[in-house]
Amino acid sequence: MGDIADYHVEQYASGRWGLPHNNYQGRNVNMENNTRVVTGEVRFSFINLLKPRANQFGGEEKYSVTILLPKSDVATKQKIDAAIEAAKQKGKTGNWNGVIPPNVAVPIHDGDGVKPSDGMPFGLECKGHWVFTATTGLDYPPKLVGPDLNPIMDATEVYSGMYGRISINFSPYSFAGKKGVGCYISTNVQKTRDGEPLGASAPAAGDDFGGGQVPPQQPQYQQAPPQQGYGQPQYQQAPPQQGFGQPQQGYQQPPVQQPNYGQPAPQGQPPQQQQFDPITGQPLNGGVYGI
Repeated sequence: MGDIADYHVEQYASGRWGLPHNNYQGRNVNMENNTRVVTGEVRFSFINLLKPRANQFGGEEKYSVTILLPKSDVATKQKIDAAIEAAKQKGKTGNWNGVIPPNVAVPIHDGDGVKPSDGMPFGLECKGHWVFTATTGLDYPPKLVGPDLNPIMDATEVYSGMYGRISINFSPYSFAGKKGVGCYISTNVQKTRDGEPLGASAPAAGDDFGGGQVPPQQPQYQQAPPQQGYGQPQYQQAPPQQGFGQPQQGYQQPPVQQPNYGQPAPQGQPPQQQQFDPITGQPLNGGVYGI
């Protein structure tokens, strides 16, 4: 739809059509009862719930999300079908001039079929699902909550591929001769659990930084202990080796016997033996041989 048609559809769906702003709250409750659906658990794709975005043709920026409803959720599908029929009745009594066209464009598509936009098959993630897109204008941003119903504050928690529930509203439109039923976000979106991301998404911090593990220890470049018998210079004093004239641990060096030059021998030790000159036969008293 064009920008003007989208604007009028949202005005009509929200209950603001022809009403002053202060009457919007009560009118909204009465009009949306039979066209409003709260889904079971679905999967979200092409998420623009945190920041509005214009479509590929430009125009007004909107919040939007593509919803993948499992075909096994028959109860939600029945509620959606009933809401679409109720929207058709509103179109009949409203701007469809009392007639429901035989071919009314509806927003629900079979994920096992082809896309109405280009006739190409839906993506693999759409297989086994009903596929539809819901939008809302800048004036009514969606409210996102987590499984505990608390608001989601971390933007990385909202991504294409997550699972959740959503409140949606169906409303008739008529533009350029085309009549149909549109799907709109009715304020509330809940994330129920994580899922495999679809397309590009922000990586988790643990994926980038390893989940807080201690970094590996770097090798220590310390001096190797001295090796015995290799003759390499050592940076630490090697212990003395036995057999090279060095005292060993626990071994005391015996005192060196000093010569006694004419001094009496110490008490308790035997006297030193007298030496004689082999030439003169006289006792040596520290003199020179032959004199």
